[in-house]
Amino acid sequence: MEHVFLNVLNIVLPVLICAGVGYGLAVARAPFDNKVIGGIVSKVGYPTLIISHLSATKIQIATFLDMMAAAALAIAAFGVLGFLTLRLLRWPVRAFLTPLMHGNVGNIGLPITLLALGDAGMAYTMAFVVVVLVSIFTVGMWIPAGEFSARKLATSPIIYAVAIALTLMATGSALPQPIAKSFDILGGLSIPLMLLTLGHTLATLRTGSLGRAVVLTGLHLVLAAGIATTLVWLFGFTGVERGALILCCLMPSSVATYLFIDQHVPEYGPEVAGYIMVSTLTTILVLPLALAYWI
Repeated sequence: MEHVFLNVLNIVLPVLICAGVGYGLAVARAPFDNKVIGGIVSKVGYPTLIISHLSATKIQIATFLDMMAAAALAIAAFGVLGFLTLRLLRWPVRAFLTPLMHGNVGNIGLPITLLALGDAGMAYTMAFVVVVLVSIFTVGMWIPAGEFSARKLATSPIIYAVAIALTLMATGSALPQPIAKSFDILGGLSIPLMLLTLGHTLATLRTGSLGRAVVLTGLHLVLAAGIATTLVWLFGFTGVERGALILCCLMPSSVATYLFIDQHVPEYGPEVAGYIMVSTLTTILVLPLALAYWI
């Protein structure tokens, strides 16, 4: 048993250390522009990481598409069940629904699955990341803002990166070597920058009352366990696919959703920040248990 937990610690600890460096930069008041770095990751890092990693990873495109479908169903299930629960509790849907729907599969999910499940696990997690990112920058903006914007969807680099990656996977083609090497370098920026940003953001969030945060974190974990179990059964996932799906469902609330809450419903910003903080800290305890006993 000690050996299992030691292996799990070796997986989780590097992620915590990298995020801790970002947290330390915030405490030291070192220059760090979240918006600039976030723009680099979303417009350059994520697209090149998706293309370079997926085009070089030997996985079945059908299974990859299944994972994307499972991710879409997971987000929809979190959305429907979260909506019903928030209405039952009479809590504001515009403020709390999108953080409930979207997990932090980019900042935490990618490095965790890479360390725990290898390149194949990271590839399947990317399928989940793609769907979550598209959802965050569409539904995740529309719900707090109360309006629909097709332009954001059409101009998202992620959409075109996925199309290129799926084409390369389906045809068995490869990028020209100079481009492939360039994408490897640019895509390699993503994970360390995401972890630094996660730590820095957690250190600078203005948290409010943590009462709702604790309830929402508990609700998310219950929903995650049920949704992951159902989707694993529905799609018949085994092995790496099963582990990647479970980990993605267990991810804490995405930091990216806070930006839209703070912009459109700022009166609830501190409480949403508290939920993101509590869910992230809880994940530190949940992931070792999940890796040891479930995955």
